[in-house]
Amino acid sequence: MKAPATRKVSKAGGPLRQKAQLMSSSEIDRTVVRLAHEILERNNGAEGLVLVGVRRRGLPLAERLARKIGEIEKVQPPVGSIDITPYRDDRSHSAEEVRVEQTSIPFSVEDQTVVLVDDVLFTGRSTRAALDALIDRGRPRRVELCVLIDRGHRELPIQAGYVGRTVQTSATDIVEVLLHEVDNQDRVLLSERA
Repeated sequence: MKAPATRKVSKAGGPLRQKAQLMSSSEIDRTVVRLAHEILERNNGAEGLVLVGVRRRGLPLAERLARKIGEIEKVQPPVGSIDITPYRDDRSHSAEEVRVEQTSIPFSVEDQTVVLVDDVLFTGRSTRAALDALIDRGRPRRVELCVLIDRGHRELPIQAGYVGRTVQTSATDIVEVLLHEVDNQDRVLLSERA
């Protein structure tokens, strides 16, 4: 049996040890297909539907979902991306901090059903920030949340309507979603600090 790999992940800021692989590339693909069907079933098709991915890994997931919806319905919903950095409640609010927001929503969200797509739902704080950023751009008819992984440990009353997989984790575990568009590979890993 191969020893768990130890590596450095910039987001975590230190070495991580892989505990388990939660999803393979093919499992991610099958999950995207299922989620696309669930979204279409709940919304009676793709009319009035737009997808907004939370940067970074929510965007490629939203694009994959839109392509799959397009294959099924022959109408592909528009996709945008939202940068939650300026809306996070754990960031510094110093006057010296200057950051270019990387939100790109090239369509109106007014009176649309917006499916907000993210990779991992944890405390709910990122989702709250994404909702704030989205509402600043208009008033959707409805906002639904779609996540690849729900790992629990909520600090806010936020629940995803579409969940790829629910995973039981400890609060100190790290769930890493690796996507080909960002990381040159598709897999979901459960890691811990080494």
